[in-house]
Amino acid sequence: MPIENLQPAEKGVVALYMPYYQGAKRNTLPLAISLYQEKSLEGERKIEGGEGIPFVASWFVSTLPSDLTRCQLQFNGNAELSYEVMMLNSEFIDYLIELILNFQRDRSIDFSKSFYRKLLRVDEQAQV
Repeated sequence: MPIENLQPAEKGVVALYMPYYQGAKRNTLPLAISLYQEKSLEGERKIEGGEGIPFVASWFVSTLPSDLTRCQLQFNGNAELSYEVMMLNSEFIDYLIELILNFQRDRSIDFSKSFYRKLLRVDEQAQV
């Protein structure tokens, strides 16, 4: 389902996640949970000075904010360009909130730089 057609998630589900978010993120939370429940997303990674790279993101859905979810991204429809990351549902939904806010601002569907840092384990490699 396209992001612009998302309907807010049920209040009971939203209430479970509400303590994890502050301020404006709480307003976007019902849409982010609805997107999370879709189990996948197609978008395009912006590249400075170049063309964007299409991707498909998919993940497993569970109900609790403290459960782990596994997110996979495949770029350009190429299995060799597939990446996977595990994180708490509450953290992943935070990235989906950022994605929706960015979409509302500039109409592009892309994750934040911090999501890609986590996906590519940039910060983990820097500590080794």
